[in-house]
Amino acid sequence: MAALLEARNISKEYRKGVWNSATNVALEGMSLTINDDEPSITVVAGESGSGKTTLANLLLDITRPTTGQILYRGKDPADMTAEEHLAFRREVQVIFQDPFESYNPFHKVDRVLTMPLKRFKLATSAAEARKLIERALDLVGLHPEDTLGRFPHQLSGGQRQRIMVARALVLQPRIIIADEPVSMVDASLRAVILESLLRLNRELGISLVYITHDLTTAYQVGDSSIILYRGAITEVGDVDLVIRQPEHPYTRLLVDSIPLPDPKKRWGTDTLITGADEDAETVSVGCKFVSRCPFAMPMCHEKEPPIFQTNARRGVACFLYRESPVMPAKEVSDLMVRAPNRPAPVPAQPQLVTTDG
Repeated sequence: MAALLEARNISKEYRKGVWNSATNVALEGMSLTINDDEPSITVVAGESGSGKTTLANLLLDITRPTTGQILYRGKDPADMTAEEHLAFRREVQVIFQDPFESYNPFHKVDRVLTMPLKRFKLATSAAEARKLIERALDLVGLHPEDTLGRFPHQLSGGQRQRIMVARALVLQPRIIIADEPVSMVDASLRAVILESLLRLNRELGISLVYITHDLTTAYQVGDSSIILYRGAITEVGDVDLVIRQPEHPYTRLLVDSIPLPDPKKRWGTDTLITGADEDAETVSVGCKFVSRCPFAMPMCHEKEPPIFQTNARRGVACFLYRESPVMPAKEVSDLMVRAPNRPAPVPAQPQLVTTDG
């Protein structure tokens, strides 16, 4: 299978100050593959500060990796021609977390839909542009007559966020990176937005990288999942295995923190939940989770664990599974494919192009 988008062992470091030589590792040793001929939904989950948005910025070529390489259709964006880079910008789209800050309050919402079409010259007339926009709005469950011609403050948060999904859709992308797309909308609207994203994947063949801290929605939409902690992978693989049967202590902590509709059930009773140790942030040796792990062993303080393959569809970075084989980076990225027990999306090119008349 041909790779559409690849992250090859990428890391990102930031300096802590102008005169300070110390660095902060925001992402470390990440590998990810999204195939061209098998649209998928890859979930990237973890608590705040785990490196999720850094990964999104790297995949979008907003920032460059300190080490490693991002490839789109086998080519680094830095080495692309102007034409190739324009195609990359069109085919890899993003949906941001805040559905209001994405808008200019002085312009009607129509602007965020018409400007991309003009920028990438995807419509030859105003009538053709209108048809493309109406088609995109319909796919995300919005009526053009109730949406267009209004200012952002005249629409609900759910409507604004769905317009941003439509904005990405009019560009006929191959990949959409959704960075916490439902975290700032009402619970009643989350299902609507998530269903819109699933529809894009299954009907139009668009791959999604779904970034979230919410494992409930991650399980609802994902095929495969990556769990990050302080910039490093802790667990990776089939979303059903990772979320329903977590193996890494950190993943267990996250799953055990999901509230249950039972007033007699106390959170954190299955896993000992320990607060983050601020002093551990400066520790550069050993497992990043060691200060919070109830199963920590001496070796956990001495070196960082590799990713062990505990199942054909899962890898875990924990010495509890040191009897299992170590996974090379390429094999870790190969786990990021459609889970076999989930409905297969239709592997088709997204087609929104229409003609006048």
